[in-house]
Amino acid sequence: MSEVPVVISRTGMVTGVGLDAPASCAAIRGAIDNFRQTSFRDRHGEWIMGCEVPLERPWRGEKKLLLMAVRAIAECIEGFDRATCEETPLLLCLAEADRPGRGVTDDTAFFEALQHELGFDFHPESAVIAKGHVSVAVALLRARQLIGASVAKQVVVAASDSLLDGAALADCEARDRLLTSENSDGFIPGEGAAALLVEPLRAQPWGQLVCRGIGFAVEKSHIDSEEPLRADGLTAAIKQSLQEAGCNESVLDFKIIDASGGQYVFKEATLAFGRIDRTRRTEFDVWHPADCIGEVGAPVGLAMVAVLKTACEKAYAKGSNVLLHLGNDDGKRAAMIFSWHFTGV
Repeated sequence: MSEVPVVISRTGMVTGVGLDAPASCAAIRGAIDNFRQTSFRDRHGEWIMGCEVPLERPWRGEKKLLLMAVRAIAECIEGFDRATCEETPLLLCLAEADRPGRGVTDDTAFFEALQHELGFDFHPESAVIAKGHVSVAVALLRARQLIGASVAKQVVVAASDSLLDGAALADCEARDRLLTSENSDGFIPGEGAAALLVEPLRAQPWGQLVCRGIGFAVEKSHIDSEEPLRADGLTAAIKQSLQEAGCNESVLDFKIIDASGGQYVFKEATLAFGRIDRTRRTEFDVWHPADCIGEVGAPVGLAMVAVLKTACEKAYAKGSNVLLHLGNDDGKRAAMIFSWHFTGV
């Protein structure tokens, strides 16, 4: 475990099933989705199903990404004064730079526009992390470093992304990743934003969601490769996260994954966990919030953490020690170990 363990103390969410974290998490707990026909058609002329965020006006593209991010961040830092916000670094997670239809054309300009909309500038150590699904793990590692080095007392991690874009959908359909009239082994596209407030672990009279370990690896047999799936990368990432957390797989009570549709991620998750699991279990739940919000891209990891935090706070989580893992189409893999922890005062 790191010398300065960090906790997720606040969350913010904007999804197709809720415009804040409580509403989104309640809908996900109740298995409620908002899947409906979009204004996009597949190559056979059939309407594509999607999960759109219903904002006040029908914004699209970069403007909508900006407004969703603003809303999620504002929820996460509600009540903070200007000075506190300006002392807080923002680690902004976005889609991979080479992903078709990512919406953001200039990361620096987008970050500046975000600050302008919020009405203040974040700490100079702020940064954009354009690494798709695994962005949240990279950002939490960086947040831990900033807090451990006393550069900041707290860090905001945020993300905004959308797959409801013509170029993105065309690319996904061409790679047989999209659920269409001709492909049942694909995902339903979505969009959204999320934010997490990361702080050091302190003695508190209430439970805290602690990030105990983070692991990274690369999978050679990723979804676009022609190699047989062995899940070596994900297995290595999980092992690294457990090693950093100072525990073995026996403490894990359930896991949350970024599966959004299609067999590949489920097969990989089963293979990877089967290679490390040596514990006799009567049950081991697997949660995948994308079943309700669709494939949202970069915010999915933050949404997974937010769902976990709410489940722990409301006592419907399946245990106190949880594995979260994520993967990008190019093979990058990340795993995180979280614990619901009581320190006392």
